[in-house]
Amino acid sequence: MVGPFIFSRLPVIHFGPGKIDNLATIAAGYGRSALLVTGSASFFASHLGETVLKSLAEKGIRVRKVQVTGEPSPAVVDKAVSENRAPMPDVVIAIGGGSALDAGKAISAMLLPGGNLKDYLEGVGTREHPGQKVPFIAVPTTAGTGSEATKNAVISEVGSNGFKKSLRHENFVPDVAVVDPLLTVTCSPEITAASGMDCFTQLTEAYLSTKANPMTDALALKGIEAVARSLPEAFRDGKNTGARAGMSFAALLSGICLANAGLGAVHGFSSAVGAIYEVPHGIVCGTLMAKANEVNVRALRRDRSADRALARYSEMGKIVLGEEGRTEDYYIDGFIDYLFRLTDELRLPPLGRFGVMKADIPGICMNTDLKNNPVKLTQEELAEIVESRI
Repeated sequence: MVGPFIFSRLPVIHFGPGKIDNLATIAAGYGRSALLVTGSASFFASHLGETVLKSLAEKGIRVRKVQVTGEPSPAVVDKAVSENRAPMPDVVIAIGGGSALDAGKAISAMLLPGGNLKDYLEGVGTREHPGQKVPFIAVPTTAGTGSEATKNAVISEVGSNGFKKSLRHENFVPDVAVVDPLLTVTCSPEITAASGMDCFTQLTEAYLSTKANPMTDALALKGIEAVARSLPEAFRDGKNTGARAGMSFAALLSGICLANAGLGAVHGFSSAVGAIYEVPHGIVCGTLMAKANEVNVRALRRDRSADRALARYSEMGKIVLGEEGRTEDYYIDGFIDYLFRLTDELRLPPLGRFGVMKADIPGICMNTDLKNNPVKLTQEELAEIVESRI
């Protein structure tokens, strides 16, 4: 019997090669002024930037521009909002990686109420956002975070008292997601690896989550199939449009899954590390994924009530190994081995390269959220995971 569950709203999704050509027509449906949020100024000198700006102009849409470098901070969002409320844009369009999409999502959410973003952040502020926003169109140029399908924007303030928290509301799901795999073809191997492992982590953790439901299960397994088929090939040959399409599809599914099932230990680590160090989110996820799942499995095997989670590890092992007729333990161990091999193949760097030190481990572990992880890990087990990738 299928049990009860709740599933969040989705954007209108335009998926496929060449779908970026529809952007201006979609935007024109909201009005004649747009705030365009991108990850860097170089976008506007690129062929894509020139094409987008020309098509918007041909539709009579006036464009103001905001560039956001790195993960968005409250100060960056507040500045963009204060500078662009008068006159109010009819639509916000964000084109870029996960950080650009999160910035655009937060800006669209803060334009109407105004004020300070910090006041509305989970675990930081005390005010509840009314949920009103300027219409928002998300256009990812990487295949990773799935922010084009989520209801939260991740906001960071890096430092000794830093944080990495979400601005979240059901209404913040983008109105439209334009997912064109051709926009990811120019991603470097390093970005492909980091963003791809973020996507893989989200799918895996959502499938293992204590909040998983039949809808997220189906989507997560389909996404994991796409990752196993596409990520190594996209890393080796960035021009392979089939592999790029597979990863764009997987990333979209990963966003839907995380929005509805939550995540686990690896993303808990990412928030804790990202609050202190400027480490790309995908690097934290990718470099810790294999060890975190190895420790998860070890802890689950000590727990006699862990059959559900271990069966799910076995199911993922069947997908990535592509073998039939083996034992459950064979598939579980094979999945973990696959993660370690993939970590090496994608050349994911250790955290020490970004300044993370052993002295920081206790603080990182204390601030790592495990609320949807399939098993409760001890502080010693958490420390083992981080130390293995220093």
